[in-house]
Amino acid sequence: MTLYGVGLGPGDADLVTVRGKRVLAEADVVFSPGRLSRSVATEHVPEERIGDLDFPMTRDEERLRAAWKEAAAEIAPRARGGDAAFVTLGDPNVYSTFGHLRRTMRAFHPDVDLEIVPGVSAVTAFATALGVEIPAGAGIALREADKGASPTGPDRMVLFKVTDAPATHGGLVEAGYDVVYGRRLYMEQGETVVTDDPTDVAERDYYTLAYAERPDARVEKATDAFLEGADEAGVVTDGGEHSEGVRSSSDRRSDGGDHRPVSARARQERSESELCGDEVRR
Repeated sequence: MTLYGVGLGPGDADLVTVRGKRVLAEADVVFSPGRLSRSVATEHVPEERIGDLDFPMTRDEERLRAAWKEAAAEIAPRARGGDAAFVTLGDPNVYSTFGHLRRTMRAFHPDVDLEIVPGVSAVTAFATALGVEIPAGAGIALREADKGASPTGPDRMVLFKVTDAPATHGGLVEAGYDVVYGRRLYMEQGETVVTDDPTDVAERDYYTLAYAERPDARVEKATDAFLEGADEAGVVTDGGEHSEGVRSSSDRRSDGGDHRPVSARARQERSESELCGDEVRR
């Protein structure tokens, strides 16, 4: 039999994957590590099939190890006699408590089969919630910003655990970033907040994240020209060289040339099918 680590997504019960719903429906018992994950799981699992686990909010490694060893000892017999699931918000392999359980099970109960069901992570869900596009050709890094930390370096960052937004904001702005914050995105529990004002999310909340981007990090795309090339009447051309020679102002140098090398534009605009190795006819 199997222990499944099931990602519940960012907090909305409708964002649990089809496979995740099936595993939860068929599992003999579903273990939840906290109130938020439990509230999502109960949308798909009857209360009587949910087992609660208590974990201390501490950085004391000995207490953490003891708690996870106790949890694994409770879960293992249920996974040996049938199918069990352990649910976690987001994805089980991304900033998740499931990693502790997986390591503990491997150490003390290696006979229990483990299988992971991916979930929609805040790493991707934030982009839709904040109205941010991460285009092809752009890089992005994940960082933690607990206790007012302001990590810098990459042009784009998603910051988790923003528990002191004003302090984090000060460091990021000083380093040249534009920042937008999201609190409890997609969560039905608590108020969802999207703002660029750190004082709006100044109260400590573990489920606050931020997106930081340097203003000069924008990646130009071919379709930008549709709107950038509109005339005063709002008429939109295709923005390309084959539309009566019209180019967007962002594509022209003062000497009339295109400031983007042809090879760079070609790399950016390759289709998904070509990148996947499919045949492309031109």
